[in-house]
Amino acid sequence: MALDAITLALLAKELDSELQGARIDKIHQPSKDEIVMHMRKRDGNIKLLISARSGSARVCLTKESFENPQVPPSFCMLMRKYFAGAKFVAANSIKGERIIMLSFTATSEMGDTVELDLAVELMGRYANIVAINHQGKVIDAMKRVDADASSVRQLLPGLTYKLPPNRDNPHLIEETQQVLDKVFAFDAPLNTAFMKNTLGIGPVIAREIAYRALGDRDVYAAYLGDEQKQAVEKAVGEVVAYYGNPQYTTVYDESGKPSEFSFMPLLQYGQLPTKGYDSLNTLLDEYYAQKDKAERLRQKGKDLYRLTQTLTERTQRKQVARKEELEESRDSEKYKIYGELLTANLWQLEKGMKNIKVLNYYTNEEITIPLDVKLNGNQNAQKYYKEYKKRQTAVKMLTELIKQGEIELEYLKSINYAVQEAQSEAELMAIRSELHDAGYIKYYKQRDKKQKPQDFIKYESSDGFLICVGRNNLQNDKLTMKTARGKDMWFHTKKAPGSHVVVISEGADIPLKTQNEAAMLAVHHSSLKDSARVEIDYTFVKNIKKTNDLKPGMVIYDTYESAVITPDMEVINSLKKLN
Repeated sequence: MALDAITLALLAKELDSELQGARIDKIHQPSKDEIVMHMRKRDGNIKLLISARSGSARVCLTKESFENPQVPPSFCMLMRKYFAGAKFVAANSIKGERIIMLSFTATSEMGDTVELDLAVELMGRYANIVAINHQGKVIDAMKRVDADASSVRQLLPGLTYKLPPNRDNPHLIEETQQVLDKVFAFDAPLNTAFMKNTLGIGPVIAREIAYRALGDRDVYAAYLGDEQKQAVEKAVGEVVAYYGNPQYTTVYDESGKPSEFSFMPLLQYGQLPTKGYDSLNTLLDEYYAQKDKAERLRQKGKDLYRLTQTLTERTQRKQVARKEELEESRDSEKYKIYGELLTANLWQLEKGMKNIKVLNYYTNEEITIPLDVKLNGNQNAQKYYKEYKKRQTAVKMLTELIKQGEIELEYLKSINYAVQEAQSEAELMAIRSELHDAGYIKYYKQRDKKQKPQDFIKYESSDGFLICVGRNNLQNDKLTMKTARGKDMWFHTKKAPGSHVVVISEGADIPLKTQNEAAMLAVHHSSLKDSARVEIDYTFVKNIKKTNDLKPGMVIYDTYESAVITPDMEVINSLKKLN
């Protein structure tokens, strides 16, 4: 759900209260459309996140940790210039608009106290952050809007900041009766009628009013009966009441992911699980945390993803060409026979002949052999012998190249999977380091050696055994070849990219339940995690080997067993995660 105007009004009140007395200490820009302000108060430090990302635009206090780029973007530098050290004054919402104005006082370069505003525009794909000076002029915008992008409203440095044009509709909370009068005269489904004739509400509240009044019935607003109108008025009254005394609620879908949120309980979603919050800031921070983290990593890892995709596609094309050439080269025996038959029939050959018909004593049939008119008989025979040897050599070389290509393709797919599944920038840095060492990346800046290397992902099985999962190929090698011991049990998806999973046995027998949980984790941490049935291999670590010619993450094992696993998220979620 996107934040609608009436929910933003509640958020503005909450921010106005929470930020009183706060002063901006640091400003960071972790991604191209996010700003994080570290603020100091007498009773402690807080972080304010302002996001202009389409699909998750918001402003809220956050407890989330952010990984910042080494070089601050230009908009971040501008924000630091004008807002560093600024004192918070007020947070106000714009009636009917998805805009919150954050007001500050700051000290200018001349030492004067000046007023500054930050317009946080949370309008879907048009979301933006605009810095405004004391004269109401735009200092700059995170996303500049010129005349080519909008003929109605430009956001460029030096222009006067103007609010976006708005429809002349009544406000649901402040002008309830005017809203109802317009809705009951509108020829459209009830939820659509509220969307078209009300200022500031979003689709979720419009649907909630319709559901509370009419249930699942799809009735046009203009044709409502008296009893139905009374039910609508009652439903609107409930919305107004909850607005005055909010009960912040998040609804979760069947997979356990947050689906919608509101300042009131949402009955339209039936029996789906919900969670209540005392604060809208807390709700927003938790609702968007996982989604935003994935998006930030996607942005930071997109260059790696493009690289691995390009390398994979290039290798696939090479493999196709090699296999085609191999098929052509397999017909080498024909050239050997041609050479032998020409040698046996040299007495018939004369220079300038285009071909010759001879008896093939292997099949006892007559065949026609093409000849090079520039060569004599012996030279033509030697030419075919050379072609035979050339193709035999090609078969050996192509067979080896195809084998190496398959290994490389498997490796690149594992890298591609690791990039998509990376959970932190540190993991992306480790993948870059691996690609650099493998010769795929020419220039690479090593990460800070003081930074502690990441540990394996660790779980505790229901029987109390430690289960370790590698985060990438280098960790997979470390886990399987160095950390694990002989009687520990190893799990991996068959013929698919994924993590090495090892159950640490400590010399004890590993129960079947723990083995099943480890197999589930091997599927969950693989490219086949969304499949219904997945085949996995498992064996003792003592059966795993690695030779010097194998790429990171690749191992050899001959003694093993296989099982078909049906992934079960309840089992995965029930395991205790240790880090």
